Amino acid sequence: MAENCTGNCESCSANCSDRQQESLLAKANPLSNVKKVIAVVSGKGGVGKSTVTSMMAVSMQRKGYKTAVLDADITGPSIPKIFGVKEKPEGIEEGLLPVMSREGTALMSINLLLEGETDPVLWRGPILAGAVQQFWTDVCWNEIDYMFVDMPPGTGDVPLTVFQSLPIGGIVIVTSPQDLVTMVVTKAVNMAKMMNIPILGFVENYSYLVCPDCGKKISVFGESKIDAISKELGIPVLARLPIDPNLAHAADEGLIEMSDVSAIDSASDHLEKAFQE
Repeated sequence: MAENCTGNCESCSANCSDRQQESLLAKANPLSNVKKVIAVVSGKGGVGKSTVTSMMAVSMQRKGYKTAVLDADITGPSIPKIFGVKEKPEGIEEGLLPVMSREGTALMSINLLLEGETDPVLWRGPILAGAVQQFWTDVCWNEIDYMFVDMPPGTGDVPLTVFQSLPIGGIVIVTSPQDLVTMVVTKAVNMAKMMNIPILGFVENYSYLVCPDCGKKISVFGESKIDAISKELGIPVLARLPIDPNLAHAADEGLIEMSDVSAIDSASDHLEKAFQE
């Protein structure tokens, strides 16, 4: 530490070992009080991350918590369709109000702002990241116990912005049983560790299919590798979700809140316990 240090690193040119680092966290909207922010990530697309995000929000809402979903997948938004929401956000002096689902989950997605839900978003990385940050700073979320951030796949601009700008309390990594999962999961884990973001656990989607005739569990995508990965990395498996045609149909019809999401309850229980300790 330099002599006569005032503690104000912004006005000092000294390169101290204990120099304070400026926080990159974006200020929440003045009308927002979000207690816990959980990012739902995957190393690759096509693993059902948005469905898992929605299920977790519904599960926590059924426990009596006020939940929200921030759809950070700007180029592939699906949260409004899964919840069956088409209303446009209302603007007030302080910012935008999130759109509320049938059961009271607060939602914000680029698809709620586009003229048509099939309109493509042709933006470069920095603009995409800026839009996600505005979903945090310009949206009046009000009182929220658990916010789930539906992340785009991979480790690009948007995930980096979310990890740096939002007060992420932890991440849930969604996986599938394919052999490729070992590499992509490890990438997601390593990024979280580099950003000092706690990893809450894995949710394996498409784990098995229950035969409707005999009840036997069929490993459609091969034998799961998640237990070995969990042991190697020291990260718990929070839930294993089956291939459920009824749930897929409900998500397509915007009826996720009317569905049986009990398969994700073990993950919700873990989150509830983790944040109470």
